[in-house]
Amino acid sequence: MNLPQVVSPAEWESARAALLVKEKQATRARDALAAERRRLPMVRVEKQYAFEGPNGEASLLDLFDGRRQLIVYHHMLQPGDADPCSGCSMVVDSIVHLAHLYARDTSLAVVSRAPSAEIEAFKKRMGWTVPWFSSPPAASRPTSTSPRASGSMSSSATATRSSAATSPRGGVSRRWAAAGPFST
Repeated sequence: MNLPQVVSPAEWESARAALLVKEKQATRARDALAAERRRLPMVRVEKQYAFEGPNGEASLLDLFDGRRQLIVYHHMLQPGDADPCSGCSMVVDSIVHLAHLYARDTSLAVVSRAPSAEIEAFKKRMGWTVPWFSSPPAASRPTSTSPRASGSMSSSATATRSSAATSPRGGVSRRWAAAGPFST
């Protein structure tokens, strides 16, 4: 392994200052790109999504739970899944409480293909309290014996309760808004 050159403190300060200029340029470029992403147009969500939660059926609008924004995390828990996705589980493990999101008028919902009863049993076993909904696969979708063999991937999305929207963000996240009778 090649180690960096050993230099005097003054030489290190000079090299660090030069690197800091590049780091600040990269930060400004990333911030400008993020601002451009936030200005992407929205697409109205016309489809009526159906979910099932611990309190019965829920619509996409219901997942907002009265808040202006919604973050949806897709956990790859499949019906009868004996080996739930460890990466998805690690993400849910890191969700301690939602007070910080609620303070920003944002709700969080985890969504999986598994039925509600299996989700609730898994949540109980893991000690999780995060809002979690079942979104059973549509009858027209192909099924696979291995949940991950079908090419499904864990993802998240953010949504706003404005007029409506959807735009790709990094291939995994989407920004969209649900249409409905609510104020912005």
